[in-house]
Amino acid sequence: MYSDLSDNELLELINDHKDNDAMETLIKRYGPLVTRQSRSLYIIGADEEDLIQEGMIGLVKAVNDYKTDKGASFKTFAFMCVRRQMLTAVSSSNNQRNTPLNHYISIYGDDNSDYSSPLDEMESGVITNPEDIMLAKLHESDLIKLIDSKLSKLEKQVLDEYLTGASYEVIGERLGKPAKSIDNAVQRIRAKLRDI
Repeated sequence: MYSDLSDNELLELINDHKDNDAMETLIKRYGPLVTRQSRSLYIIGADEEDLIQEGMIGLVKAVNDYKTDKGASFKTFAFMCVRRQMLTAVSSSNNQRNTPLNHYISIYGDDNSDYSSPLDEMESGVITNPEDIMLAKLHESDLIKLIDSKLSKLEKQVLDEYLTGASYEVIGERLGKPAKSIDNAVQRIRAKLRDI
């Protein structure tokens, strides 16, 4: 069964035998990582699906480019490829046609190093100098405080769970609420973020 195979075993099947089932298994395994990354960026006027698509491109690049002898695990390499693909999509959207993609904020604070760092953004070309990094961090901190002040207790809990990539049903089970309540809370959160 493919789901019992390690990442490296799946990669071997993909690279040596062009095994589509192995590729599908790896994509399913890392799909939640892509979803979490897409949720870590809020893009004004764009759809989350756009970022998920970019993340999947990054995942496929990771599969094609990963070398076991480089020392990093596939998980680490995949995370980096997915993240950079998304940030590159944001930074390369600097033309007028894609103006909404130029305005994004991280909705993680400084204490969540698994998701975004100024170095990631600096290397991707989104932030280009130390002064801009400092200003962006101050702006992000102020923005997080503002968001926190606008959300209800339930909305904060839902947002925290939503950003892990959990489905509405799973979030509902964790919080003791029906999935419809979770959906309503997510819609309210989106509306409040748009207003902010």
